[in-house]
Amino acid sequence: MLELVKAGGWLMVPILLCSVIAMAIIAERFWTLQRKRITPTNLVVQVWQWAKSGHIEEERIRALRKSSPLGRILAAGLVNRNSSREHMKESIEDVGRHVVHDLDRYLNTLGTIASITPLLGLLGTVIGMIKVFAVITTQGVGDPGVLAGGISEALITTAAGLTVAIPTLMFHRYFRGHVDELVVTMEQEALKMVEAIHGPEESKA
Repeated sequence: MLELVKAGGWLMVPILLCSVIAMAIIAERFWTLQRKRITPTNLVVQVWQWAKSGHIEEERIRALRKSSPLGRILAAGLVNRNSSREHMKESIEDVGRHVVHDLDRYLNTLGTIASITPLLGLLGTVIGMIKVFAVITTQGVGDPGVLAGGISEALITTAAGLTVAIPTLMFHRYFRGHVDELVVTMEQEALKMVEAIHGPEESKA
């Protein structure tokens, strides 16, 4: 492995750095975006029981806010439970935007890595071919060993760039889809809480 890195030239350094960053982000997102950590089950049922029994204290709201991203959204609604349905929804939406921003954390970086690593590999290819043609210009084509160094550098950087980019792009798409699913789930749970407190919304004729 070390020999391949050396043969690939200096562009292998940023490619390897990108791979390390991508792996760290993927591991962190897998841990952070677990469904049980984002949208705990039966949380709305618990809130509804509090509302039904009239035991919605500030301490419980603070604990709910700290428990999970869904808890933050539900807590924003509970703080405004005595306001109108529209005001309660607005407060939930405001907090929801911040929660979604947190769920998207590092995904832009992951997408950037998926985009630039093939370009770094392509740059390595171009540099390697320039070296090959420079050798041909000065020494001719009589020494295949000298030409092989530039060609191998071109091929190794291309392969390394694609090796990093392909799985990174796959995980980026996966996390984007997973975040979208979590957002839909949180919206549904928040709507259930609003209906539990204010009753079902009347349909407009």
